[in-house]
Amino acid sequence: MPKMKTHKGLKKRVKVTARGKVKHRRQFTGHLMSGKPGSRRQRLRKAGFIIGPYAKKAIRALQA
Repeated sequence: MPKMKTHKGLKKRVKVTARGKVKHRRQFTGHLMSGKPGSRRQRLRKAGFIIGPYAKKAIRALQA
């Protein structure tokens, strides 16, 4: 059976923390921020985490 390849697109977008959580940058932060309330912008600054079965799938895609 061939070796599994790392999913390069996912590797550039997420990071697996020391405790195994999958951390990502939040969406909707690229531009057009002036129309969004400050509270939302503040919330968007924080990192997001992928949880549940999606996290397991992401970790599997990152394993080389």
